[in-house]
This record gives sequence, C-alpha cells and structure tokens, in this order.
Amino acid sequence: MEAEGRVPGPPLPPPSPGSGGGAGARADAPAGAPGAARGPPLAAAAAAEVLSLDDEEDDLEVFSKDTSLAEVNLFSPSMPISPSSMINQYKIEDEPELRDLFITVDDPESHITTIETFITYRVVTKTSRGEFDTSEYEVRRRYQDFLWLKSKLEEAHPTLIIPPLPEKFIMKGMVERFSDEFIETRRKALHKFLNRIADHPTLTFNEDFKVFLTAQAWELSSHKKQGPSLLSRMGQTVRAVASSVRGGVKNRPEMFTEMNNYMETFSQKINVLDKIAHRIYKEEREYFNEMKEYGPIHTLWSASEEDIADSLKGVASCIDKCCKATEKRMAGLSENLLPILHEYVLYSEILMGVLKRRDQIQGELDSKVDALANKKTEKDLFLEEIGKLEDKVECANNALKADWDRWKQNMQCDMRSTFTNVAENNLRYYEECLATWESFLASQTVDLHVEADSEDRP
Repeated sequence: MEAEGRVPGPPLPPPSPGSGGGAGARADAPAGAPGAARGPPLAAAAAAEVLSLDDEEDDLEVFSKDTSLAEVNLFSPSMPISPSSMINQYKIEDEPELRDLFITVDDPESHITTIETFITYRVVTKTSRGEFDTSEYEVRRRYQDFLWLKSKLEEAHPTLIIPPLPEKFIMKGMVERFSDEFIETRRKALHKFLNRIADHPTLTFNEDFKVFLTAQAWELSSHKKQGPSLLSRMGQTVRAVASSVRGGVKNRPEMFTEMNNYMETFSQKINVLDKIAHRIYKEEREYFNEMKEYGPIHTLWSASEEDIADSLKGVASCIDKCCKATEKRMAGLSENLLPILHEYVLYSEILMGVLKRRDQIQGELDSKVDALANKKTEKDLFLEEIGKLEDKVECANNALKADWDRWKQNMQCDMRSTFTNVAENNLRYYEECLATWESFLASQTVDLHVEADSEDRP
C-alpha cells in the first residue's frame, strides 16, 4: 500500500536537515521494489519549514513562507553530507556544568486492586547536595504522584516553564494501555520530566521536588494533605477567570506580546508536524506489513518457475532485507522523532498557560492602578498594595524572560539533534536498500553473460 506523497524519507521538521534520499531514487533499482523511493523526499518538503492546515485532508498541501520561527532555521545550505560531519557540526561547544543530582526512572511494576489497576515506577536519586540527608534514595511513584509534583511546581513558580508530563490517556488505536510499548514510552517521558527539573536552576531546589524524590509512600501521602485547601484553590481559579473576563492587559510589555505571537505560531506549526509525523509512521507500518507478505509470494512463485527460480528467490531475499531495514527505521522514528515533536506540542500548551498567568499578575496591578485613580480616600493602602504588585510583576517578568531564553536554547538543541538523527537514519536506510538491489542486479547481469556465452558456443 502506497500512501500519496509518502516516502522513506525524513519526517516533516521545520528546520530540515536536507533530503538524504538521493540514494533511494536510483533508477537502477527495480520499479516498485521495496526500498526504492516512494515519492518526493519529505526532507525536501520540510525545508519550507512551515505548514498550513485547513482541514484533515489538506494538511500536507501548503508550506507557508512565514519566517516567524526563523530562529529555528538550524541547518545551513553548506551542510556536509557525511553523517559524522553532521554530528560534529552540531556538537555543543560549551561543556555542561558539573551535575550534583542524578535521577533514574525504571523498573515499572503493575498493581491490581479491587478498585483500580495502575503502574508504579522506581525513582532512584543520587546526589552530593548538602540539603539531602543521604547520597542515594530509592522510592516508587505512580503517575498521579508526578501530576501532583507538576501542580505544586506550577503553584510555587507560576511564570516558570514547567516541563511537560505525558498525557494520562492515550489516543485510541495507537497503543494499548498498559502494553509494554505504552509503559516504556511513559517511563522514558517521566525520566525526562524529572531530569529536566533537576537541570533547572530554580526548580531543582524546590522543596516539594525534594520530598517527591526522598519521601516514602506514606510520607508523601501525608505531605500532600498539607497543601492549600479546596476553598483556597477555588479562590485562585475565580481570580484567574475574573482576570480573563476583564479583557486584554493594558500595559503588557512589547516583549511579552512578541512571546505570545511567537507561541501561537509555534503551537500551530508543531501540532501540524506532530499530526503528520504520526500519520507517516502509521503509513510506514502499513508499508512494512505489506512488505512482509510481498517477499514470500516470490518464494512460492519460484517453486513453479524453474527457469527464473533463482531470480525470484533473489528478489524475495532483497525484499526481506529491505523489510528489516524499514523496521529499524520505524524504530528510530518511534523512539527519537515522535516523542520529541509531541513533547514540544505539550510545551506549547504550557508556555501559553505561563504567558496567561503572567498577564493575570499584570492585570491585578492594572486594576489596582485604575482603582487608585478613582479613589479619594484610602490612597495610602492602595499605594502599598500597588507597590507589592509592582514587585510581583517585576519578579514574574524576570523569571519568565530567563526561562524563555533557556527554553528556546533547549528547544533548538533538541530539534538539531532530532532532525540530524532522522536524516542520518534515512541515509543509512537508503544506502542499505540501494546496496541490496545493486547486488541483486549485478548477480543477474553475470548470469545473463554466462547464458549468452553458452548459447554462442557451437
């Protein structure tokens, strides 16, 4: 089955590493044979960087020339073709600072009770920090514990960019819940979540984070009960809704308006890329399943065609090798590309939320300033409140500006690494398939010459 526009080429990144599909388009491979190019390389299409999506059927049609994400143009026209050269080109020059906190999430275990079924993960922490009582901890945590930690971090640091967690529910038809594939994918995401927090200069010292890493299950349960009351949380929600009803922020600095515009564009693009990448993977799986049936047919056919039996068996062998190469490439997509794209889909939602919370703080200040202008009495009280809100806004702005720069740097590094890896995997895939078919063609040419010589002899 061949999907329209589908190829064994790189999925659709905004900053394309280049086609890498030339080998797959060689004319000397048999027409329609697996391993030959099956359409225009996706990397070439991806070079346009921006997708425009009108509806579900047309989301592959248009690549806009919008350059609002120009900072994500990570690949120069003079990029070397060699995979090793590509890796060297994007090696980070600055060595990371010495780390003092190492976290591992592993050993998932299934728990079945009369009420529910859930998975717990072992969280192992090794540290040299003085605020920890010992240098190593081992606890078990379930998904809802990670959710609690994320909510506490957002509560304590409303204008910092908290790393995303994988969703609680999965898309129907992708993988079964509690399957080995699902559990492993979630484990990796939870591992990345904790290590991103550990690497953050502010979040890493959060007290709730420390409790999460060190407390036993009953201690963590007790600590959770010490949080704000339901009425307090409802009050925060009511204030947030009231702030949004009042309308846009009057005195929002231009920097944050630009951030908001950037994130609206980024969110649209990364969501389209994520959707198309999943569709490509699905079509690749369908192609792989059909190839698994295609090869044995030639083997069966060879039993009834003695004159061309060797050729048919050779084709079957080539298809089998290309099938294995396709399987490896699919594994690369599912392990490297898809998780990164979807992580940044979640990041885009988080960043939009952070910008809204900053605007809410700004809105509180604006409303107090307006109220002061209409007040003839109690001005001293209002001035004191305004002074506190001005400090709060300044802290929120500074925190978000610093985290914004850090996030963009990490995002660009992740995209470089991911798309370079995809390009190199495709180069290896095409080269392997091409070598397989060229070897087959060479053997057939030799056989034809031998047959021709034998016919010319008297």
